[in-house]
Amino acid sequence: MQLYHHPYSLDSQKIRLVLEEKGIDYTSYRMNPLTGKNMDTSFFRMNPSAKLPVLQNGSQIIYRVIDMAQKFMFRYIERVAVSLNGGDSTISEEIMLWMQQIEEWNPKFFTLSHIPNKYRLFISKFVRRVVIARMAEAPDIACVYHVKLREAYETEDKLKDPDIVKQSEEKLTALLDEAETRLKETKYLAGDEFTLADSMFIPLLVRLTLLNLEKEFIFVRPRLAEYHNIVKQRSSYKVVIGRYFSGWRKYKTLMKTICFLCIRNMFRKY
Repeated sequence: MQLYHHPYSLDSQKIRLVLEEKGIDYTSYRMNPLTGKNMDTSFFRMNPSAKLPVLQNGSQIIYRVIDMAQKFMFRYIERVAVSLNGGDSTISEEIMLWMQQIEEWNPKFFTLSHIPNKYRLFISKFVRRVVIARMAEAPDIACVYHVKLREAYETEDKLKDPDIVKQSEEKLTALLDEAETRLKETKYLAGDEFTLADSMFIPLLVRLTLLNLEKEFIFVRPRLAEYHNIVKQRSSYKVVIGRYFSGWRKYKTLMKTICFLCIRNMFRKY
């Protein structure tokens, strides 16, 4: 089983937490979307959306995280239940509801709106140049690459609309408030055991931490802050997230990407 992912990818974190919790073996292929690696022709032919993660098991290829959990992962989960601690219950409606609610929030506009313009525009311009270079390399799928190029320009236009950004933040706030209310009653989102709902939710908190928004969104919710501290102690968290974003590590991860982009841009190697 091959997993194409990257530590920056929120959806990649979700599925990797599940895989690590269950101890499922997989071959890791890192594709950094900030450097346009997910636009490489070999990967793009397999996955024209260029989104991460992608899970490949033989001829079966799955793109959406919730599909990975519901379809492919059922092979492992249905007999040990959604409880990632090894319980023998069945998937509950509450867990499915949490998973769906989390998947309905698109982090793109919220994330981009909290990144300084000079960095966001620099990366966006670099990725657009990568797409143009790949169009020249693979003229047979240039029209598909053109769709991605158009999407990049549309994203920049939408970021200028304050209503779109506001709606994204409001949806996130509602989700966090609901989690805070639930965590006043239980240790984890769907009860007293760590479940798929938690593996889908934790990366949202990680994104807020990476953007230095803990005070505004996490610390103001005491139960959520406590929950975040609890999940940080899990081995899966340390492997998937702590290894890259705990303390000084997040600056190391970011600096490696920035240096790569600057060097490639200097020599116009796209």
